Amino acid sequence: MESIETTLAIKDNTFARQFETLAPEGMLTVEYSFQEKKIFLTKINTPEGFDNQVVIDNMLKNIMEFNTEKKFRVVPIHPKIVIFFKKNPKYKELLPPGIRI
Repeated sequence: MESIETTLAIKDNTFARQFETLAPEGMLTVEYSFQEKKIFLTKINTPEGFDNQVVIDNMLKNIMEFNTEKKFRVVPIHPKIVIFFKKNPKYKELLPPGIRI
C-alpha cells in the first residue's frame, strides 16, 4: 500500500474557514476560527465511515507546519486534535502561553 505521509495537498479555504484535503475516500476538512494570531481548530470532518487515523494525523502535521510558517498559535478544541498534540509533543510550542495538554 502506498504511503500518504507528507503528500497530502492541504488547501486553506479562508472563505469556509477550513483546511481541506482529498483522500481516496473523499474530502477531509478541519474547521477553524481565527482571532489575534491564534487559530482555533474546532472540528474534523471526514467522509462517512472514514477511520484512517494515519491520514488524519498527516493532515494535522501539514496544518501544524503551515501554522509554524505563519507564526500562528494553535488552540486545539476538537478532542482528536488534543490527542494529536499529546502524541506529537514537538508541536506543543505552537500552543499559546497558559495552555497545557
